[in-house]
Amino acid sequence: MAGGGFAIDAPSNGFDGKITLSVFITCIVAASSGLIFGYDVGISGGVTTMVPFLKKFFPDILKNAARTEKDMYCIYDSQMLTLFTSSLYLAALVSSLAASKVTATMGRRNTIMVGGAIFLVGAAINGGSENIAMLIFGRILLGFGVGFTSQATPLYLSEIAPPKWRGGFNTGYEFFIGIGVVAANCINYATAEHTWGWRLSLGLAVVPAAVMTIGAFLITDTPSSLVERGHIDQARKSLQKIRGSSIDIEPELEELTKWTQIAKSVQQESFMTIFERQYRPQLIMAFAIPFFQQLTGINIVAFYAPNLFQSVGLGNNGALLSAIILGLVNLASILVSTAFVDRFGRRFLFILGGILMLICLIAVSALLALVTGVDGTKDISKANAILVLVLLCFYTAGFASSWGPLAWLIPSEIFPLKIRTTGQSIAVGVQFICLFVLSQTFLTMFCHFKFGAFLFYAFWVAVMTLFIIFFLPETKGIALESMDIIWGKHWFWKRFVKEEVDKNNLP
Repeated sequence: MAGGGFAIDAPSNGFDGKITLSVFITCIVAASSGLIFGYDVGISGGVTTMVPFLKKFFPDILKNAARTEKDMYCIYDSQMLTLFTSSLYLAALVSSLAASKVTATMGRRNTIMVGGAIFLVGAAINGGSENIAMLIFGRILLGFGVGFTSQATPLYLSEIAPPKWRGGFNTGYEFFIGIGVVAANCINYATAEHTWGWRLSLGLAVVPAAVMTIGAFLITDTPSSLVERGHIDQARKSLQKIRGSSIDIEPELEELTKWTQIAKSVQQESFMTIFERQYRPQLIMAFAIPFFQQLTGINIVAFYAPNLFQSVGLGNNGALLSAIILGLVNLASILVSTAFVDRFGRRFLFILGGILMLICLIAVSALLALVTGVDGTKDISKANAILVLVLLCFYTAGFASSWGPLAWLIPSEIFPLKIRTTGQSIAVGVQFICLFVLSQTFLTMFCHFKFGAFLFYAFWVAVMTLFIIFFLPETKGIALESMDIIWGKHWFWKRFVKEEVDKNNLP
């Protein structure tokens, strides 16, 4: 396997497993927890273009839009508006860090259920909000729910899927995020003309929350999580169910039990263990992958797509319709990733997607500079606005086939069991703190950087693509218990880890 320009071969654990109906249904139900994250991403951007919503909570934005002399880049520059969006991600950061212990003690499935229930309460409060305080409080509860599910779901999918197909099943989480975005954009489009439309859009978030919470109640926890918590008999039943009745699961169960016992024999706290030199590669990836994912700029485009398209001249309905188009492109591209991630590998998709995003971001920046002027005061024609949409569709396709699903997949599969929940918490926490900072600052940056905002993200896409080329080894088809071997054979990371793991250490 290619890894940083070198061939790396790592064995599976010999328990490859097959795609049984139980595995398929279980992974689909677990991945559906992505609905709440996606729904929020889509809904929060759409309601901020609805006049009744802005009139009630953000009247200054309507005053800016009514000015005859206005800078198209600065219409939506409001710190309170960005706080409406970003408060969720600050709460998600806090809960994702707490979710490390919760996931380890309560299990992956139960953590998903808790997250769904909290999100449901927050959605109900948002739909009935009468002032900014209620609105922000509801968003904070939504953030707690998203933090818990984002911590637990990728782990669940990586642990329950057969190693050979782990990448494809894990992309299901991103796929359901995409479904949530499209559903939210469609609802925004249908309710935009009604005075109560924003309440319905925000309040309907209870539906995906209820779907995933009830669904999680009906599935089993992962064998790894059950063994980790000492429920061996339940782990045996879970493993038999997902591997099929004709498979002898005892050798695999013994392997899981062995690694769990080794992990528990280590007295050092797992949070400190992750900072040991031998885990330096995984730790850096836990920071770098989610950090880079947010610096692609995709979630900013998703949050503010309706605002962005309205700013460049597509009108309110046209802006919401454009956001739906972006969402559909996103969904189709995730399916491409699902089809090829276990065939061509993670690195191939990362690099190809990065190149496509880089080209599109530079093209959007150049187009906006040419047609709106340096100060952004020139009107943009509808044809040029549509061209911006087309370029952003290709940009979205590049992201959704690479950094979208793979940024959830990589952190969930590279950590050994004893630090897996800690590592996932760090990865999710980094993602949400970046989301908070970027969502809180994007509209101001868009106002001041103007078309240069897209060049800012283009620079980071170039950096992250080079990082993948040189520093990320291929993880396709490797069992979770054998994952450490790829670091010991990588041209750069081998200085931190031993190629052959000492039997006294957990791989």
